Amino acid sequence: MAGNTTNYLRPNYSMPDALVLGAGITGVTTAYLLARAGLDVQVIDRGAEPALGTTYANGAQISASHAEPWAHPGAPRQVLEWLTEKDSPLYFSPRLDWRQWVWLIAWLRQCRKSAADRNTLEIMKIALRSRELYRQVREFEIIDYAQKSLGILHFYRKSGEFKNARRVAELMSANGCRRRAVTKEEIDSIEPALAQNRDIIGGIYTEDDESGDARLFTRALARVCEQKYRVRFLFGANIENLVSGGNQIHEAQITRADGSMDFIRANHFVLCLGPWSPFMAAKLSIFLNIYPAKGYSISTPLDKTTERHAPRVSLTDDENKIVYSNLETHLRVAGTAELAGWDLSLHYHRIRPLVEKAAKLFPGVFSNLDWRDPTRVLATLHPWTGLRPATPSNLPYVGKRTEFRNLWLNTGHGTLGWTMGMATAEMVAKMITGEIPAQMAA
Repeated sequence: MAGNTTNYLRPNYSMPDALVLGAGITGVTTAYLLARAGLDVQVIDRGAEPALGTTYANGAQISASHAEPWAHPGAPRQVLEWLTEKDSPLYFSPRLDWRQWVWLIAWLRQCRKSAADRNTLEIMKIALRSRELYRQVREFEIIDYAQKSLGILHFYRKSGEFKNARRVAELMSANGCRRRAVTKEEIDSIEPALAQNRDIIGGIYTEDDESGDARLFTRALARVCEQKYRVRFLFGANIENLVSGGNQIHEAQITRADGSMDFIRANHFVLCLGPWSPFMAAKLSIFLNIYPAKGYSISTPLDKTTERHAPRVSLTDDENKIVYSNLETHLRVAGTAELAGWDLSLHYHRIRPLVEKAAKLFPGVFSNLDWRDPTRVLATLHPWTGLRPATPSNLPYVGKRTEFRNLWLNTGHGTLGWTMGMATAEMVAKMITGEIPAQMAA
């Protein structure tokens, strides 16, 4: 959806019922559902348009099948093995940052089987509701975001990983998420682009899962919010502080694009700032155990020659922690996780493994690239990096989780902001309007 971003720049003429802080997928979906409920809503973001942060070029999967959290019994050993590998899916850079170590200790505590299973089912419940809401909203508002309803296929090369995947799939299937183990022959039928790969031994197929471009959806929904539901967007505005008194927030202090300072009052404030949420919360003496897991993606263009070699079904390579989603004009390849603070620098040595593994799996998609000039190749593939706001359990902060009666949280979704965003927005909207009690927050 092309955009003239100046359409979003509107002054604040009246005090809104709800002021949403952040215009990524969680912020815009929250604004949309609040506005549909009849509230006057305003959204503030420091970017020039919606979805310029973590939402911009993620893995593009709406995946209840990804409900198993990072913290599970086998994770600590796997992480230790990865730390010795140059091109491992995980990169850990120890820092003199208390947030990093507090997060890691809490993460280790979540690796118990009982905690992992409990978190899996809770994430799955949110993801299933979110998946249904995306379908309803796109049909009701007529939104196109290169969506595909072909399911998500996880594939495996090692018997141990496949065995654990079947256990988790059985747990999820028994609790409402249809998943089934498939043979290599079934994989080749579901996704013919994998037929030539002989290393794959089996997979888990979740046929109700979907894929689509989160940025396209967010920008389209923001346009719907503005034009149909009169949501006001203020872009290019940095949120400096939330001014409190007693047990409530009174106003947001912002710096506009022209350098001027302003204060915006509201009845409710919703924190949707993704990886930056802990810093805003800290100004109110609130601790949010969120640490960024930096991820990377490439978006390789598809033309008449290469598109027939690209997968149509969205795929997850669990061994390498890489996802593949066909977005019609390009193939999105996303993965890796860096626990290295809030640094947004794009490191090409972390992009290269994505390119190499993708090219090995789907050589026909990358056949037109001239590998004699790696720098030019990488530029052609539109490399991107973003910070995923991860909690130790992978469960987000949702609802009224602080002493302030009018401050609401919708943040900390980790790698599943696109997957869980619509459902957690619904939860917050229903809490604010009083349809469900605030203590039902995840």
